[in-house]
Amino acid sequence: MNLRNTDDRWGPVSQLLHWTVVLLIATIAIIGLVMIDLHNGPSKIRVYALHKSLGLTLLALVAVRLAWRLYAGTPRPVAGTPRWQERVASLTHGALYVLMFAMPLTGWLFNSSSGYPLQWFGLFNLPAIAARNEGLSELAKMLHENGFWLLLALVVAHAAAAFYHHLFQNDATLVRMLPRRNRADARTQEIHDVV
Repeated sequence: MNLRNTDDRWGPVSQLLHWTVVLLIATIAIIGLVMIDLHNGPSKIRVYALHKSLGLTLLALVAVRLAWRLYAGTPRPVAGTPRWQERVASLTHGALYVLMFAMPLTGWLFNSSSGYPLQWFGLFNLPAIAARNEGLSELAKMLHENGFWLLLALVVAHAAAAFYHHLFQNDATLVRMLPRRNRADARTQEIHDVV
């Protein structure tokens, strides 16, 4: 089994990292939206700690994902894809990576400049990346909140484009990021790609 990406498909490692990051972002987003309305108390502190730990996990996974992408390469664009769509997809992917790094980092900056300790699932402490500073804290909070909405918009656009290609263009853009179920599926996909 080839773990790396091929010219026509994302490999299993890229697929695993992609879908893990998708689920992690969805989980962090839901927790982030819910936690702001919680009443002060120990449960709110636990939820905030979980949000922060998952955010740090996202930061590490995105770094691994980017390193793997650089090592394993990327598939060629699906045959027949207009050049402007290739450019838009490339810009969108770049913006998604920037935001997937920026969200945890702005959260870490907000946490540090607010003077809060940062732990990863209670196992170890991480250093502050800035001294306590109210102005910086407000800036980091604003960047974190606005970055979330921008990330959400790009994720929706990215998913919509994949479904558009699948449903209306009838090409392999979406399915090549999905695991193959068996050899017959792989052969059917190869035939579909040729046609």
